[in-house]
Amino acid sequence: MDHAHHHERGAAGGDPSRRGALRAGLRLGHPGRRRHDQLMTPRRRWRTRTRRRRGDHAPPEAMMIEHALMLRAPRSDDRVVIDGAPRFTRIIEIPARHGPVVTARLAVTAEGLVEPAIDGVGVGCDVLSPGWTSYPWRLRVATHDVTAMIVAGARHELQLTAGRGWYCGRLGWWGAERLYGDEPGVAAALEITFADGSTLGVVTDATWDVTASAVVRDDLYDGQTIDLTRDGGPSHPPDTERIDATRLVPRLGPPIVRHELISPAEMSTDGPDAAIVDFGQNLVGWTRLRVQGPRGHVLRIRHAEVLEHGTLATRPLRSARAEDIVTLSGGEDVIEPTFTFHGFRYARIEGWDAVEGSVEAVVVGSDLERTGRFSCGDALLDRFHQNVVWSLRGNTVGLPTDCPQRDERLGWTGDIAVFAPTACFLFDMSAFLRDWLADLRAEQRAAQGRVPYVVPDVLRSWTVDPGAEPESAAIWSDAAVWVPWAIWEAYGDVAVLEESYESMSAHVERVCGRLSARGVWEGDFQFGDWLDPTAPPDDPFAAVADRDVIATAALYRSIAIVAQTARVLGRAEDARDAELRADRLRRDFARVYATANGRLHSDAPAVYALAIVSGVLTADAARAAGRRLAELVRAAGHRVNAGFAGAPYLCDALTRTGHLDDAHALMLNVNPPSWLAPVAQGATTIWERWDSLLPDGSVNPGEMTSFNHYALGAVADWMHRVIGGLVPAAPGWARVRIDPRPPLGLPWASTSIDSPHGRIALSWWRDGEGALRAEYEAPNGVEVDIAPAMAGRVKRVDVVTRAAPHRVDG
Repeated sequence: MDHAHHHERGAAGGDPSRRGALRAGLRLGHPGRRRHDQLMTPRRRWRTRTRRRRGDHAPPEAMMIEHALMLRAPRSDDRVVIDGAPRFTRIIEIPARHGPVVTARLAVTAEGLVEPAIDGVGVGCDVLSPGWTSYPWRLRVATHDVTAMIVAGARHELQLTAGRGWYCGRLGWWGAERLYGDEPGVAAALEITFADGSTLGVVTDATWDVTASAVVRDDLYDGQTIDLTRDGGPSHPPDTERIDATRLVPRLGPPIVRHELISPAEMSTDGPDAAIVDFGQNLVGWTRLRVQGPRGHVLRIRHAEVLEHGTLATRPLRSARAEDIVTLSGGEDVIEPTFTFHGFRYARIEGWDAVEGSVEAVVVGSDLERTGRFSCGDALLDRFHQNVVWSLRGNTVGLPTDCPQRDERLGWTGDIAVFAPTACFLFDMSAFLRDWLADLRAEQRAAQGRVPYVVPDVLRSWTVDPGAEPESAAIWSDAAVWVPWAIWEAYGDVAVLEESYESMSAHVERVCGRLSARGVWEGDFQFGDWLDPTAPPDDPFAAVADRDVIATAALYRSIAIVAQTARVLGRAEDARDAELRADRLRRDFARVYATANGRLHSDAPAVYALAIVSGVLTADAARAAGRRLAELVRAAGHRVNAGFAGAPYLCDALTRTGHLDDAHALMLNVNPPSWLAPVAQGATTIWERWDSLLPDGSVNPGEMTSFNHYALGAVADWMHRVIGGLVPAAPGWARVRIDPRPPLGLPWASTSIDSPHGRIALSWWRDGEGALRAEYEAPNGVEVDIAPAMAGRVKRVDVVTRAAPHRVDG
């Protein structure tokens, strides 16, 4: 079975085309979805391995790969002799004299991507493995149980197909390629234990062979070319090199997997030989084709998130081609381009007229366990929340990214810094984010304490000002502090604070060393209130909010969190020092940036929102700032008038300072710029810009017009707490407050969280007189506080059933 096209994989093996769970999907024109557990062979849920064993290390066999060699395609006259993705193979004879195979484990890693197989059957359920790490310091090792695939007395063929992936494929909008190395490399070790206790080990070394696979070209941005008519060609000995064992780390986070299949919602012709497929949902992954056509016939599949006047809108992809090309074998082909991924709702298939078959979209992402849910009686608000979930799923393909479709897809730190609380409610993000934070710490150490703008850091020398050295940037670099704190608050696991404390402190120390003579953070490069809706499309830096005010308020929050972290960890002296530093910064902030009438410098919504939520203002100053923020929001007609730095905190700042009605009006406004305007336009994910798609159906002329960007969906955290009314009152949900404060026109809402202690759920509704009534469930041991306004109106139940007739999957 050729991994290039027929490659659905399961630990139990077998031809997936004959497995009932992988039968041909719904035919064209019949929309439908199937969850990933209907697509894959049974496996242990990842959540079991992370939620209950956080901080555990991989079993010893994961490190047996230390003795393997890294294999690469050979070079001749400085040219790689293999065209396309190389496939490395080794034939092994399993002795029968030791009795049956008791266990067999395969450890695999790659600089690039690797798809392991035994006898042509894919190993494991993961794809795009082992993902992207900071390669100079961390190289993930994945370990698979292959006991069912190895038989004593049999002859087996081990295969490793290598893709370029993040290691040597294109990365970044500036056209960089081969940032880490010239060619992908793979390494593996198989360890077999027999009934008599003896063992057999096989590692990658010079005895393996390498041939060409059916993958002619592969790139994460540009797509994949597959030729099913070509054979492997002649075999060659591989180039080999030693592995630096200090780089090897167990896979701490969940693997990247296929989540579900989506059948087309609509299909239309586009010219004489092409079809445009609408999957009804902006998603991340690739297409699965089951087709039969003439041998040598070529299909070209282009991808886009939106249509612009009936055609694929590919300009937002910038230089990313996002095109898969397939040459058919002449038989029945099942094709998935698994060495790339795309962000798309629409696919244009050229050459479709000459084939018979079906197409589905394969949704791909990290195997995160869903934990938090919200639904309500307002269709637009409900759909907005679903869009937040879809954008999170699409931007967690191995690491937290900004977008999944264009020539970027980088681990921008600012996006996850503001979104982490929302993410940690919706999914079990602990292992995923802690794995990414390990990369952040490695990059930070290499940069002498500076937290980079992206992790892994492929922008190491990038600055807006040519010739300047990169420096810390507020909110983006604050991810080193805000993300571990969000994990601690969500799961109550002190290990993340222990792991990150040095990194958190180093960030604060570095920035505090750059404070001006006035005691504030000013004069450095800052992203500021990135993509303020008042900024022109071609200048996302041109926000109304003063960047230095934003920076100093964000720094205060980081210092305050470091002080709290030190208290949690029992570092009393560190805590006192941080608290004194925070007090000084608060005084200097007020002296430099606040006026006598309580206004802040630049008088922009973003500076008020962040200053209020960060805690840099005194109680009296926060009330004054809240009044001014409410005035600005009303003057704007309750439209969102802030960007990445301010928008996530607008509703919270208004709510905290007594302007809840304004927060509701802001959240529910359907006039752009607003959270619900894209939903009213048919959005199925969160947009990068408030107006990524203009009312006339044309795409915003700005260079950055992603239609799948979760950052502006960070307001969902406020929705869960204020509209849903489920408020965490202690780390890990050890204590919860029941306090729904919904807008008057909303008839009901249901919110739940699978916390570390168990399920906590709240459903509220309005009775015949319009008063709120509610019921909740909580595990034993979780303290529950009822807000005074809900006294006598809340009932505890074993299982919340009141909202059962309503959909609760958002």
